[in-house]
Amino acid sequence: MAVKKKAAKIAKSHERAQVPVKRTEKAGRKEIGLGVSPPENVCEDVNCAWHGSLPVRGKVFWGVVKSTKMSKTAVVEWGYHRFVRKYESYERRKSRVIVHNPPCMHARDGDQVVIAECRPLSKTKSFVIVGIDKRKGEL
Repeated sequence: MAVKKKAAKIAKSHERAQVPVKRTEKAGRKEIGLGVSPPENVCEDVNCAWHGSLPVRGKVFWGVVKSTKMSKTAVVEWGYHRFVRKYESYERRKSRVIVHNPPCMHARDGDQVVIAECRPLSKTKSFVIVGIDKRKGEL
């Protein structure tokens, strides 16, 4: 009897987990809730925030793509200022993050991108590119 109750609980939890995703009319894209316009291209990548099943949550950053030498991966960098109390001045610092670069985004070196936090995709990748602000060479 206890086994049947456990099986029923497991079945109910799986039913709850399979919540339908809100999709827009255009090319089956889902709404990710960041106010970023979706890409024009469509991809079949499961780790894409727009076309796959990858949920985004947490931090959102804007940065510049520094390297795209790895497959489906990019290095994004952004600068900030940190106050040094001893000298009563600011120093320039920068942060670099390894991000997933879906085929529909295809960000290149020099592009200004919007990245969002997601579940860990590998040992060092926990962010995904969700939008491109400016392409290199375009103003």
